[in-house]
Amino acid sequence: MADPEDEAPPPAAEAPKRRSRSLSGSGNDSLAAYLFLAPWFAGLVFITVGPILASLYFSFTDYSLIGGAEWVGLENYTRMLTDDRLHSALGVTFVYVFVSVPLQLAMALALAMVLDRGVRGLAIYRSVYYLPSLLGSSVAIAILWRRVFGADGLINQVLAFFGVEGVGWVSHPDYALSTLIVLNVWTFGAPMVIFLAGLRQIPRMYYEAAAVDGATRMRRFFSVTVPLLTPIIFFNLVLQMIQAFQTFTQAFVVSSGTGGPSDSTLFYTLYLYQTGFGSFDMGYASAMAWLLLVIIAGFTAVNFLASKYWVFYGD
Repeated sequence: MADPEDEAPPPAAEAPKRRSRSLSGSGNDSLAAYLFLAPWFAGLVFITVGPILASLYFSFTDYSLIGGAEWVGLENYTRMLTDDRLHSALGVTFVYVFVSVPLQLAMALALAMVLDRGVRGLAIYRSVYYLPSLLGSSVAIAILWRRVFGADGLINQVLAFFGVEGVGWVSHPDYALSTLIVLNVWTFGAPMVIFLAGLRQIPRMYYEAAAVDGATRMRRFFSVTVPLLTPIIFFNLVLQMIQAFQTFTQAFVVSSGTGGPSDSTLFYTLYLYQTGFGSFDMGYASAMAWLLLVIIAGFTAVNFLASKYWVFYGD
């Protein structure tokens, strides 16, 4: 029988070998990870960070895309103070954002509550209602919208059936912006799906307790649904407001790139495009882009600061 003392432990030198082997494997894994991440880092530097920093530099220059950039300091930013067309574009954009976004969220919440009541074929309805959010910013839908609201479009044909004389909605300065607001409200699918997910997370016992206390449906909506849904409302509000400020395609297609009639659909992004790629005043366009960034960041910050007064979290 072998003596246990004769079974000597493995040499101590083998442990460092195993550690060095594991360290070597870890180094290979890190190298492979960096290689896979390299395209993303390249995109971040050359497609995102690089152009952002370049636009910041060009905003202080007189640059026409053709010649060299000439440093002019704050001239592009002071020029904004006297640019009446820029002020008009800001006004149009603010009206579009502050009218269309609340209407869109109200429509999304109303339909989400209808679907939350257990409609048969919920998945089909949810997909159908979400579809406008995927197509609403496309060129095809904008062209269709221009035809629907044209002088001989579907809207006027329906009005004529009831004996009402229509107008050229997209060609009339008093109504052109309203058609784009309706288009944005129509793309309620994305916030509706988020609202529906939030409604599904509200415990039914709260509604049952409110019903026992004699609360009407309206009272239950404002006392149970809205307070518990405020984080979702806040999320949708911030998201849709940022998206509305950046709206471009609809106004470009409906107005054929002019912002007409009478600049009634001249969104800020459309005027920025006209300045940079129409007039080749890329220095001023870059300054406009940074002003838009500041405006969006400012309204987002205001939303976050105000949220502590009306957004209620579970904790």
